[in-house]
Order: sequence, then C-alpha cells, then structure tokens
Amino acid sequence: MAAAVILQLDSVIPGLTDSKKISPSQRRQLVPEIKSRSLAWAVGLSWPLEIDRVNILQATLLAMNRAVERLKTTPSFVLIDGSASPGLPIPHKCVPRADDLFPPVSAASILAKTYRDRLMISLDRRYPDYGFKVHKGYGTRLHIHNLKKFGASRLHRKSFRPVFELIRENQEWLPGI
Repeated sequence: MAAAVILQLDSVIPGLTDSKKISPSQRRQLVPEIKSRSLAWAVGLSWPLEIDRVNILQATLLAMNRAVERLKTTPSFVLIDGSASPGLPIPHKCVPRADDLFPPVSAASILAKTYRDRLMISLDRRYPDYGFKVHKGYGTRLHIHNLKKFGASRLHRKSFRPVFELIRENQEWLPGI
C-alpha cells in the first residue's frame, strides 16, 4: 500500500507526522483534513500474488508508481520515503524517514495506513478466522496462530515466511484456500 499527496503550499495540518508515531484513531481524524487541504491525493497497492511474483520491495515500488499515476494533478517533483526509487518518469528524490520530515510525505503515509486498515477490516468480514482487523497483516502471534490453525487463505502471500514454512511442512498448498 502506498499513497501520494500534493498539499497546498500554505497548508499546516496540526498533528501531521510519521503515521507510525500516531494512533489509528489520530490517523483517521487527520484523513478528512489531509484530503481537504490537498491539491491531489491517491492510493496505489499491490496484491499478494503480485508481491509473490516480483518480491515485496518491487511490489512496494509498483504501488508507489500507481499512487503517483492516479493523482489528478501531475506533480513537478516527488519526495519518496525510503532509499529505493520507483523509477518515476518525473523528477524525484528518495529520502529515508521522509514521512517524519516532510508534511506531504507524512500525509501520504497516513492515507496509506488508514486505507490499508479499512481494507483489512473489510477482508476480516470475508475471512473472519484470521483476525485481519486486529493484526492488519503483520506477522503477530495471533496471525501466526491463526495460520497454523486454519491454513493460509487466498490473501496470504506464499513468500510470507510463516506461510512458506507451512507449505514446506505440508508439501502442498493449505486448506484455507
């Protein structure tokens, strides 16, 4: 999951910071203000099969490209959180921890995380045995426990180590599919 945000130049949004430093409820409260003070915003994602095919880094870069491509306004320059370039056809710069340093990148981080959370809550209704609304896809004890108990779902990446190990142990794809 990735997002891109073009903030209005004079926008000061109190509380805007790295999405990992604030609670889910604080992120949700910031979303309407981010959207209203943006010239453009968009979300891009990669799906599990795609991640398995190209690897997590390349899939993340694809999601970044998709977010920028979906912007209603083409940016003249893009700041990217991290050190890997998604190969955008417009000028850009990679800055580690940019989500903690630059308001538009903080805003994008918050939008991506809230969109991901909503998606995981929705997927939890379809696959209630896995606890997606609780762990949001992270490899928590609950997530690993549910994988061992129910097998992998279609949503699980085969390249996710716990799923890979379960497949290897069983020498076949698991019953949760």
